Amino acid sequence: MASPAIQRSPLPSSSTASPLQRLSTFKDRDLSSSSPLPQPPLPSPLTPNPLSSFSSDPIFSLFLSPNFDSVRFSSHALSTGSAASTAEKLQDGIRLLEKELRSEVLSRHDDLFSQLSSLRDAESALAIVRSAVSTLQTSVRRVRSEIADPNRQIRSKTTQLLNIHKTSELLQYTIRVLRLSKKLRDLMTVAESEPEKLDLLKAAQLHCEILGLASDNGLSGIDVIDDELRWVSDAGAKLRSEGMKILERGLVGLNQAEVGSGLQVFYNLGELRTTVDGLISKYKSIGVKSVSAALDMKAISTSSGGSGGGGFGPGGVQRSGTPQIGSSVKAKDALWQRMNSSMDQLHSIVVAVWHLQRVLSKKRDPFTHVLLLDEVIRDGDPMLTDRVWEAFVRSFASQMKSAFTASSFVKEIFTMGYPKLYSLIENLLERISRDTDVKGVLPAVSPDGKEQMFAAIEIFQTAFLALCLSRLSDLVNTVFPMSSRGSAPSKEYISKIISCIQEEIEAVQFDSHLTLLVLREIGKVLQLLAERAEYQISTGAEARQIAGPATASQLKNFSLCQLLQEIHTRISSLIASLPPQASELLSPSLGSISGVAHESVTPLFQAMLERLKSCILQIHEQNFGVMGMDAMDNNASPYMEELQKSILHFRSEFLSRLLPSFASSVSTGAETICTALARDMASKVLIFFIRHASLVRPLSESGKLRMARDMAELELAVGQNLFPVEQLGASYRALRAFRPVIFLETSQLEASPLLQDLPPSVILHHLYSRGPDELQSPMQRNKLTPLQYSLWLETQGEDQIWKGIKATLDDYAALVRSRGDKEFSPVYPIMLRLGSSILVNASMFQIS
Repeated sequence: MASPAIQRSPLPSSSTASPLQRLSTFKDRDLSSSSPLPQPPLPSPLTPNPLSSFSSDPIFSLFLSPNFDSVRFSSHALSTGSAASTAEKLQDGIRLLEKELRSEVLSRHDDLFSQLSSLRDAESALAIVRSAVSTLQTSVRRVRSEIADPNRQIRSKTTQLLNIHKTSELLQYTIRVLRLSKKLRDLMTVAESEPEKLDLLKAAQLHCEILGLASDNGLSGIDVIDDELRWVSDAGAKLRSEGMKILERGLVGLNQAEVGSGLQVFYNLGELRTTVDGLISKYKSIGVKSVSAALDMKAISTSSGGSGGGGFGPGGVQRSGTPQIGSSVKAKDALWQRMNSSMDQLHSIVVAVWHLQRVLSKKRDPFTHVLLLDEVIRDGDPMLTDRVWEAFVRSFASQMKSAFTASSFVKEIFTMGYPKLYSLIENLLERISRDTDVKGVLPAVSPDGKEQMFAAIEIFQTAFLALCLSRLSDLVNTVFPMSSRGSAPSKEYISKIISCIQEEIEAVQFDSHLTLLVLREIGKVLQLLAERAEYQISTGAEARQIAGPATASQLKNFSLCQLLQEIHTRISSLIASLPPQASELLSPSLGSISGVAHESVTPLFQAMLERLKSCILQIHEQNFGVMGMDAMDNNASPYMEELQKSILHFRSEFLSRLLPSFASSVSTGAETICTALARDMASKVLIFFIRHASLVRPLSESGKLRMARDMAELELAVGQNLFPVEQLGASYRALRAFRPVIFLETSQLEASPLLQDLPPSVILHHLYSRGPDELQSPMQRNKLTPLQYSLWLETQGEDQIWKGIKATLDDYAALVRSRGDKEFSPVYPIMLRLGSSILVNASMFQIS
């Protein structure tokens, strides 16, 4: 054996050596065994393996590549001209490989023989196993032959027993069915002579049980059973008919007991869900047909007296769906009558379905205690009333849309009579809500369902509102044409507009929502009317003149103002009885009407007020400091006479036309636009007079009498021609207070209660007339004209006026001190104290 120290090369696979190479190897081995040769010397561990040089050799390394191509290798050797040398090198390599292979086989000779011995042992063991298997197969065949016959006998007996058992069960079920059938026959036999004694619930239970036994146990095919089942089927049809009669009678009469009995019959029959579904489908079909029949123009024309020959006879229907003129009124009445009938039918159907649903939600089977509603409606299914209402709304919306687009007659009737159509729907929903309002029970129609029904007729609502707007707008365009700015319209036209507006409101007043929709359109019309009226207003100097009689332009403006005032008053009174939202909706439009009415006469009132102010300003040209009899005459001052003439002229030429019922309107408290302007003008005239009367300086005792007489004349002129002074409020109280104030002693002024009705600036200005000449008023100090100072006073508050007065007081005090005088005028401390109270009141007002 080889020594373990010998290094062995890896044994090459036999598949890598050619048959010739393997043959030569065994020949060499046989020769070596016949004539033993000396062992070849063992290679040194340090000697390199010759095969390792192949991987680095430029030629042999190509053979190690997995992509080696012999054709390419040969072509390359031939093309380079080294074919001979390459072939020789390849022969050397082959010899080297054979030598290495032979050396490897010799080195592993003992191992190869030991493996050959193991194969022989395996073949011997395999022969033993083969013999044992053959013996086992023989035993198995013998056992099979011994148990085959008993097995066949057992299988046959088992099948026979199973068939006997099934036959026994069939006989039991057959007997059970026959017994139940006999009980059912007895019940039906009694009912033939006395129908009222038929126990439907028990009969239905027997019927369901018989069919269940026959179906579940496969009894069909048995002659006696088939005969019985045919009779049971006929009996079931009769039970269904009787049960449906009871159920429908209960739904028509809304009798819960009868509805519950009918439902229990079908529950016992096992057909509750299908029966209820069929009943709901039937109701849906009836409702849908009812809506379709209501809008059937051919039927409407026939019922209204038209001929049936194609729709072209007297009163027939034309191709466009519009009846002939002769029968349009009858067709219209027939359409509304059919719509009323359809609404009644929808109401009865919805209430009946709601009643059915209510009984289902309360009724339980007396044996299983199952709620019948759970048998009919599964989780996620809509309620019965929702199914029916959804079908009705869908059909109604489709019919309404079709009628709007396909039938001009129906479109016109429903558009012009939309309030009536809306009322039909509202009454239907109200009746359904009232008849299904039961505590603890769901209503028949939900709020969303109601909105869907109104949405179905929204197309006619839009057309109705557009028609309403068009009618009123055309009337406004006729009264106020844009093509000309002629004379003002007559009262008859305005009354016609107001009457039309009133008719539109009254037509929809039964419903607040519809009323607001119409009021929104009326608001647009009023806005249009205001714009057209504003276009008609005359402007310019002619409209503002006050010297002569009223011009044509002014008379036109007066008419426009009065007409707009009448519209504003009557519309305001018309909506007073409506919900508060109505006033809010029309408030902008009525405000525009009022604004245009103001605009038509405001320039005239401003001109009149400026004229009266200019007359009052002439008070400063009068000498109220004169003493003696010249100041004691009973004649009014020249400025006051001119003021009276102006007021009388305004009354006769302007205010008499603007305020024809002046006294009655004031007494009743119904203040018009012109009345408000006259009141405002009268109040401003009194305040303006008081302000400038307080500026008069000097003021003698005779001058005070003369001024008091002027105030009396002013009060009389204003009260008789402009506005009752008693109703002017603060301005009249100030005039009444100023008259006695001018006669009070200076020492009495500060404690007088009359000061409460007068502005502090008026008292302070009046005190200048009681002071020395050195105490100049702000007007004198700043060298202003009365008009300039008056304009300044109108733009300032009491605290700012006091600052101007305080400056004059400071100048006076400085002058007195510079002269070395030790005493001031008695008015000086009074004015200081009054001014301080002004500052205190102003600061308290700011804090509050």
